[in-house]
Amino acid sequence: MTTVSPDTGVGPLLRGWRERRRMSQLDLALRADSSARHISFIETGRSRPSEDMVLRLAEQLDIPVRERNALLVVAGYAPRYPQTPLDAPAMAAVREGLDRLLAGYEPYPALVVDGTYTVVAANRGIALLMEGVSEELLTPPLNAVRITLHPAGLAPRILNLPEWRADLLAQMERQIALVRSPELRALYEEVAAYPVAGRDDGDRGGARRPSFALPLVVEHGGRVLSFTASIATFNTPMDVTVAELAIETFLPAERETAAHLRDRLR
Repeated sequence: MTTVSPDTGVGPLLRGWRERRRMSQLDLALRADSSARHISFIETGRSRPSEDMVLRLAEQLDIPVRERNALLVVAGYAPRYPQTPLDAPAMAAVREGLDRLLAGYEPYPALVVDGTYTVVAANRGIALLMEGVSEELLTPPLNAVRITLHPAGLAPRILNLPEWRADLLAQMERQIALVRSPELRALYEEVAAYPVAGRDDGDRGGARRPSFALPLVVEHGGRVLSFTASIATFNTPMDVTVAELAIETFLPAERETAAHLRDRLR
């Protein structure tokens, strides 16, 4: 859970978000139907923003809902967005929808992770790729980043590991800058310290490697499989749990990979 020092006012926090978004006070004021003078007074602590103003500024600054709750608390208001456990009855429709989506994507791999990359759902395509991964890493709760980069996980079979690892760590760094999560920071420090095999055999696929996106090139059962990954999130989430869910799908980058998956998961 995000924690904020009581000595940190809502003004400096909002200014930090505005600067992170590279937006001037005037730009933010125009978007939030306010004035640059009022924005300046809020940021310097000369004016206490209303609850509605905090929410309007957070919306225009595209602040994650967990951090919006933190801003509201610091400004003296109650949190607006609940954090409902995914296994709660109220989340049944979300769980069922995710399960249908993952099943519909088969035989291609797809999974759902939370804000710390804990796997909350996965399909048979992911289970196929996990063959050979240490049982210790497959003991719940599973963590997608740990499984990917751990020496006993997928890492030894990722043929372009240096590239894939660098991209994944950069993605984590961007998230840490947004949510300031101690759990995510600890995970980053753990996986960044894993040894790197030092091999980069990604060109074994030759022309099969896509030029439009960095592929995941992995060896599986004596075959070289190549995927391009995409990540989807919920639009306009009103719950912290839902806001932090990400659906990651792996599309075969060439016909041989697609055929292999179809053959294995008939």
